[in-house]
Amino acid sequence: MVHLSVTPEVSLADSSVKIYASGLAPSQLVTLYASLTDERGVKFAARAFYQANQNGEVDVAQASALGGNYTGVWPMGLFYCLKAEKMFHRLVKRDVTGSPFYVQISLFNSSVILPLPTEEPLATCTVERWYVAPGVERIPVKSGRVRGALFLPPGPGPVPGLIDMFGGAGGLIEFRAGLLASKGFAVLALAFFAYDDLPQRLDVVDLEYFEEASRLLLKHPKVRGPGLGVIGLSKGGEIALAMGTFLKEILATVCINGPTKMSGTPLHFHDVKIPAVPYRLEKILLNEMGVMSSFHSLGHPLDETSEESIIPVEKAHGHILFVVGEADQSFHSKGFTEAALTRAKKYGKIHCSLLSYPGAGHQIEPPGSPVCYAYPVRFYPLPFQWGGEMKPHAKAQEDSWNEIQNFLKLHLGPVQNSNL
Repeated sequence: MVHLSVTPEVSLADSSVKIYASGLAPSQLVTLYASLTDERGVKFAARAFYQANQNGEVDVAQASALGGNYTGVWPMGLFYCLKAEKMFHRLVKRDVTGSPFYVQISLFNSSVILPLPTEEPLATCTVERWYVAPGVERIPVKSGRVRGALFLPPGPGPVPGLIDMFGGAGGLIEFRAGLLASKGFAVLALAFFAYDDLPQRLDVVDLEYFEEASRLLLKHPKVRGPGLGVIGLSKGGEIALAMGTFLKEILATVCINGPTKMSGTPLHFHDVKIPAVPYRLEKILLNEMGVMSSFHSLGHPLDETSEESIIPVEKAHGHILFVVGEADQSFHSKGFTEAALTRAKKYGKIHCSLLSYPGAGHQIEPPGSPVCYAYPVRFYPLPFQWGGEMKPHAKAQEDSWNEIQNFLKLHLGPVQNSNL
């Protein structure tokens, strides 16, 4: 009898699973097919072809995929290769506490490109991929000007505090905050435009808003001071870098593919004003699919005409970790980061470190997140190209996720419950 198991069947979304099939004929050709439907009703799917060994088994941790969405030995390949049926759709978990993503893994006989409704699988297994661990609490935040959601791990505390931000799409994205809270951090997923009663457009980065958010988080009885960490991707990475530079509350900054100059929007903070490097729309390129590349729209990282827009990282009170995808097509993230590192060194500062990943694109997210090459951003008529190659990008997500947590624990102190 054919048997398919995926273990564990219930896990955090950043965890690895083991896929194993038995009861097949020796050398039998089979297809493993993964599918899920997101909260907007969009279906994602991935497939890989395998040949059973002489014992009639397929162990995805050891067997090499012969074709499909990937080849070679890749235990989590079915999850990283999940692709939407709709063009330019990104898999994002929105309700992180109410339900998991349900991923169905099916085993079909022979090579199945797309299962027909009449085609019965040899075996099927459904797994739950959660973005919060049991006991993690989500608290909506609407205090003063600050808007977001606070995720608290179980236990009495105190625990290290983090602020978590995403990029130019605005709104509130919570899945990374939920996962980090599941590791033992108190995490404020912070919105800064296009959410609730915040401005719909980001015309200026008012760093006093982020200062208010930092002080609010530090006042929480479960948060261990004296300082906080901040993590941001893209525009959120740029703002995280500015927070780490100017706010004394920030002791550890993680900047993931964020510009190191103010890009498109100026910064205001009390008497500090940093003008923006304007986006040069004439430098945006369109490929044959109608996808935009903004790689050249911020100019060259060493362009002396935009020096006044540089975020002065040498003034940072704490430590900074830059995470860079070298195949980022959003902008020249590696070049901008290298310029910031050179500047820090010039001023005798050794508080900056770099994780740079060849083949990785812009959207470096926690492990298990499918690689996203292109998708639309608010206010723009066409999707943006983010770049990245499948396996190198996935490897970057796995490696950087561990390094980011180690960095935060090093500079903020250990989490309370090491079992999380």
